[in-house]
Amino acid sequence: MTLEINGISKAFKKKTALQPFSLSARPGECIALCGGNGAGKSTLLDIVAGISAPSSGTVKLTGVDLHTDRKNYISAIGYMPDEFFAQEMLTVAEFLTFYGRFRNVPAKRIQEVIGTLGLETKQNERLKHLSKGMRQRLLFGQAWLAQPALMILDEPTNGLDPYWINVFIDLLKKIKQTGTTILFSTHMMDVAAEVADRIIFMENGTQLEIIENSGGNPDRFMVDLLNRYRKIEA
Repeated sequence: MTLEINGISKAFKKKTALQPFSLSARPGECIALCGGNGAGKSTLLDIVAGISAPSSGTVKLTGVDLHTDRKNYISAIGYMPDEFFAQEMLTVAEFLTFYGRFRNVPAKRIQEVIGTLGLETKQNERLKHLSKGMRQRLLFGQAWLAQPALMILDEPTNGLDPYWINVFIDLLKKIKQTGTTILFSTHMMDVAAEVADRIIFMENGTQLEIIENSGGNPDRFMVDLLNRYRKIEA
């Protein structure tokens, strides 16, 4: 499904968090949002995920409008927030089963996700005992459970060690190949360079620059992105 963002903005009483923003993303495309704290990345993702209402503009998935057909829109997306909020007495398996029931996800699929994310030995562990990295993997798992048409991920690599960052990169590449569109925010230029087809730099709620990933040397591209990022942050 094609993601169509048209002129969405977000204004509060004393602050404009997001200037009018437009974007079109095709099926199987991955777009990274980069920028410092307060750049507007999370605000944009919250609007696209239906968590926050825009002050103006529209969001659609192949014509399905978030505002006028919210049920069908929400059923086609998976959302990973930047913070973990859950009943901490639940176990890993209970947490994923809870979300899976909303989307009619079979038990076999839940076990598949648990295995892919390396949580087999932790599936009966209560959430309060999980490390930051395990919680991140679990949050990603609930967003991926129903194999949505659009995945919205807010700082998904926070708290992951180098091994799991590599696993995450490989997993996103495979998910792209299934036709899922991915929109995510990150401060990690190496992740953006390896996974994203386009990188959008943001600052103060505005879209500064869009960079196409030509698919060349990812290390060289990462250094170029890092230099651009540092100039924005300077």
